Amino acid sequence: MIEAFAALLAILSLGTGAGVFVIKNLYYICQPNEVLIFAGSSRRLANDRKVGYRLVKGGSSVRLPLLERALRMDLSNMIIELRVSNAYSKGGIPLTVEGVANIKVAGEEPAIHNAIERLLGKSRQQIEQMAKETLEGNLRGVLASLTPEQVNEDKIAFAKSLLDEAEDDLEKLGLVLDTLQIQNISDDVRYLDSIGRKQQADLLRDARIAEAEAQAESKIQTVENDKVTALSRLERDMGIAQAEAERRIKDTMTNRDAVVAEALAEIAADLARFQAEVPVQKERIKQVTQKLKADVVAPAEAECQRAIAQAQGDAAQILEDGKARAEGTLHLAKSWQAAGTNARDIFLLQRLETLLKTLTNAVPDVAVQNVTVIDANGGTTATKLASFIEQLRQTTGIDLAETVQTLTTKSNQSEPNTLAASDLPDLPLS
Repeated sequence: MIEAFAALLAILSLGTGAGVFVIKNLYYICQPNEVLIFAGSSRRLANDRKVGYRLVKGGSSVRLPLLERALRMDLSNMIIELRVSNAYSKGGIPLTVEGVANIKVAGEEPAIHNAIERLLGKSRQQIEQMAKETLEGNLRGVLASLTPEQVNEDKIAFAKSLLDEAEDDLEKLGLVLDTLQIQNISDDVRYLDSIGRKQQADLLRDARIAEAEAQAESKIQTVENDKVTALSRLERDMGIAQAEAERRIKDTMTNRDAVVAEALAEIAADLARFQAEVPVQKERIKQVTQKLKADVVAPAEAECQRAIAQAQGDAAQILEDGKARAEGTLHLAKSWQAAGTNARDIFLLQRLETLLKTLTNAVPDVAVQNVTVIDANGGTTATKLASFIEQLRQTTGIDLAETVQTLTTKSNQSEPNTLAASDLPDLPLS
């Protein structure tokens, strides 16, 4: 029993030792800042590329004894100080650039395969030197495409251009550039110093311009403030004036009411006085009317009645005279008709004296050119009458016989057997 138990213990010890040996030599744990590479076993990648290793990142794995070899690759950050001297920029100005870059080995596919192929087995110093030389070459290439002003004025854009330039080259090496900072840019010919002085002069100029603009804006603002103050003062004065005007308007309205009331009172007093005088004026009108009736109307009416009576008397007299004349004319016409052919001679003899007076009074002094003498001595009355008529015609140009004949013809045409009263002259009654 004792020998069997000892043999069992020996077997267990042997197994434990073998397990410890396996764990110590064949079991590998990968740290977070590294990647395990088990070389020896073949593996096909996604792009159908065949490699002779397998990768373990962020875990653990067991190495196949005699078939695989375990290698570790550090993925931690590497700080590389860059310095490039006499690097010619665009325009032929030599520059000195200093900077700091943070680089690490790529831990992601497919760049990690480039790192395994190119950097596996190299020390950290060798990797840093390789990255430094690559970055310095890229830095010179970028400087050759930029002017000193561009490099000096925008260092961030310069660093970005350098990152874009170096990214492809570092990726081919299996490296990743995390950050790149440009610390200093200088030159031996003091070109940047000249640029700085120019910029300083520009800054001084801009400062003076800004100061002048600030002073101008200050003056403008002062003027604006004065304008606002003046406007405020004017608005205040306008408000005071408006309030004073409103007060005056109110006082005027109050006075207006008082004046209107006073005027209405005066008008009412005048109206009352006029209304009181109305009866008096009515009585005066009646008095004047009575006086006019007595002084004017009554005498006028009396005169009118007298004139009417006188006119009626005159009219009656004229009427009676007309009637008498008409009766006389009728009697004359009857006598004319009764006399026959001798009526004309009788009428002319009756009116001869009156007619001669009228003719002699109407005819002015006449120069006698022709005288006809008829011997009427011993003649009859008709001969004497004919002599007179001829003398009258020669002296005045009036043919009495022709005139009477014309009157007789007109009378016969109007009334064959009666002598018209309108054709007879105005004859007095005898």
